[in-house]
This record gives sequence, structure tokens and C-alpha cells, in this order.
Amino acid sequence: QVQLVESGGGLVQPGGSLRLSCAASGSIFSIYGMRWYRQAPGKQRELVASITIAGSTNYADSVKGRFTISRDDAKNTVYLQMNSLKPEDTAVYYCNADVRERPGGGIANYWGQGTQVTVSS
Repeated sequence: QVQLVESGGGLVQPGGSLRLSCAASGSIFSIYGMRWYRQAPGKQRELVASITIAGSTNYADSVKGRFTISRDDAKNTVYLQMNSLKPEDTAVYYCNADVRERPGGGIANYWGQGTQVTVSS
């Protein structure tokens, strides 16, 4: 089994910054795509940013130029640097990853438990 644990959320003023981390642990042979999603109250969960095993990235239009996704494969960790935060960025942020647990095995998708980000003055 694989566990994803997010950290780094909190309360920040508009215009501020936060850095989220998501560490994967357990039975891991290789991690492929890694993603950050968010879900605001009363809204559907949306994809914020993604990064492939090769390091290619994609962002939702609403966060382009403000958020940066990165990964450290030696630590099995994905990061989300969030700058110029706005009140509309307030949401629970979830980490998601595609993991191969053993050589020749299948790839399974895992979710973290989420971390709250609140942008308010």
C-alpha cells in the first residue's frame, strides 16, 4: 500500500505565498504522474497542476503564472508553490499520484487526505 500525506496548508493573506508538500510512502517502485487538485465548498474538485515523470507540467488557467508544481523523486515528494494567492484559491488541496508498487506490477492511483488553504484578510 501507498500513503500520500500533504502538509503546508494554512491561513494566508491575499497576495501571500504558501508551499504545499505531498510525501509518498509505503511500497513504491516508481511514481509516474503527480497532481494537485482542489475543492472549494460547494464546488467540484478541480485539477490545479500536474507533472509527469519526465518533468512536464500543466496548469489550470486560473493559476498559471502564480503556482509552480515540482517533484523530488529521491524523496517521493511533490510540491506546489503558490504565490500571489487570492481569496478564490481557498479550498482543500489534494495530492494525487500514479504509483507502480513493484517491478512488472500494475499502476494504481492514490489520493492524499487533503490540506486546507484559506486566503483571507
